Amino acid sequence: MAAVFDVDPEDCSAAILRLVEIGFSEASVCRHLGLQDFSEFQWRAAAIYRQEQLAEGAPLDLAIELFLLQGSLRERQLDQVFGSAEKSALLRCGILGQKENAFFARASLYPVGSELVFSDHSNHELDATVVDIDLKDRVMYVGTDSRWLARATVRKPIESMLDLCCGSGIHALLATRQAVCVTAVDINPRAVRCTSFNAKLKGSKHLEALLGDLYEPIGERQFDLITANPPFVPAPAQEVGFRDGGSNGEAVQRRIVEGIPRHLAKGGIAQIVTELGESDSDRLEQRLRTWLGNAPIDVHVARLRNHSAEAYAIGHAKGEDCGSFIESVGRWANNLKLHGYSRVVSVLLAFKWSHTSPWSRVDDARPPTREAGEEIAALFEVERFVREPDLKVQLRAKSFVRTGPLALFEARTLGAPVAPKCVARLFGLSMSVEHALDQLEIDLLTEFERSRATRDVLTLTNQANLPEETVLDSIASLLRKGFLREAS
Repeated sequence: MAAVFDVDPEDCSAAILRLVEIGFSEASVCRHLGLQDFSEFQWRAAAIYRQEQLAEGAPLDLAIELFLLQGSLRERQLDQVFGSAEKSALLRCGILGQKENAFFARASLYPVGSELVFSDHSNHELDATVVDIDLKDRVMYVGTDSRWLARATVRKPIESMLDLCCGSGIHALLATRQAVCVTAVDINPRAVRCTSFNAKLKGSKHLEALLGDLYEPIGERQFDLITANPPFVPAPAQEVGFRDGGSNGEAVQRRIVEGIPRHLAKGGIAQIVTELGESDSDRLEQRLRTWLGNAPIDVHVARLRNHSAEAYAIGHAKGEDCGSFIESVGRWANNLKLHGYSRVVSVLLAFKWSHTSPWSRVDDARPPTREAGEEIAALFEVERFVREPDLKVQLRAKSFVRTGPLALFEARTLGAPVAPKCVARLFGLSMSVEHALDQLEIDLLTEFERSRATRDVLTLTNQANLPEETVLDSIASLLRKGFLREAS
């Protein structure tokens, strides 16, 4: 039997088209399984899916069983999904295996938007019965953080793209739609073969997959887009190659950030989804600035999820029985404590060369639920605008309008002599951020419900004895928060 990813998959394209035909896509699978987002998918819920959503045995049910739940199909079931030529092609290239009368997938097929990408199974325990590959050599499955990066990547026509720690090659594959030349790099030979396998299956002629340690294979080349979803877990023992990033979690990601000033082209953007350990006294943005060597690069940090050190340790611990599990929790917790981490934060990082003085911005954001690249690009543009030296002159000459519908929340402590705090969130965004508002900002949002010239608003606020400088500062603040936009 052919090793997975080692055989040219060119004649498997008909099988992929068949899967697309029966609805094997991210949106379709989510609807079929009753998921709001694919990040809710869990292989541990396989029994529930089989009983409640997959019981009819329709072609899509069987494809989900085979390629996502790591189950097996009888030949008559497999024949409902594939024709004989498609089935033979999948067997020849090693994607399908057969044991007696049962067929099983030797790799999972992950739907990401309209893209389909093969990689190793997400459940290592079940995978061990299928293919004998050391955990350090396995290819990263397409997990939640991979989907966040896919959705948040800025999509525009560019010349060159670099994907580091490429794994299955999903981000490089997605970039073939926008970049003339795409380069994917991984230190794991199996990951490089997996990326090449997926590129050939897709028919991508301008994607090169290189074996090497981060930037080493690309010399001094620069790129318009750099993406990375590196190993980042602060693990007490390095067991899973695609997951563990040294005992502090920074062994790989720090080197990626350090190389950005050398390899990011002017006007380009680098985007990383990762996790970073944190304490109350250690600011993430300052650590990133140090890694950049204080290069004049603007940095945006979107904090997507916070994990307490205790919850993180419990979530990663393993054990055959209660005693060994508790012992494992202790090892993970002690390792986090050793590095001073009180929590671990899931973050989306974005880097661009600065136009003037470099800035760092941190937002607490909801994880992206759909394409968010335009939101990331707009954030950089508005952040740069509000830092222009002649900003207030420009504000006076422009007209603005509220961006869209807002949800406004007011919170107060009953019985306490403090003013209520107001927080607003803009509807319709993929990465929604909540921002605190003061009373003047709330009043201005009402004034800009329809398009208004700044000079007209200043006339009204002058009548209320509000200093123009204060009003202009509040308009700039609302622009920065995304609640106002320039009227066309």
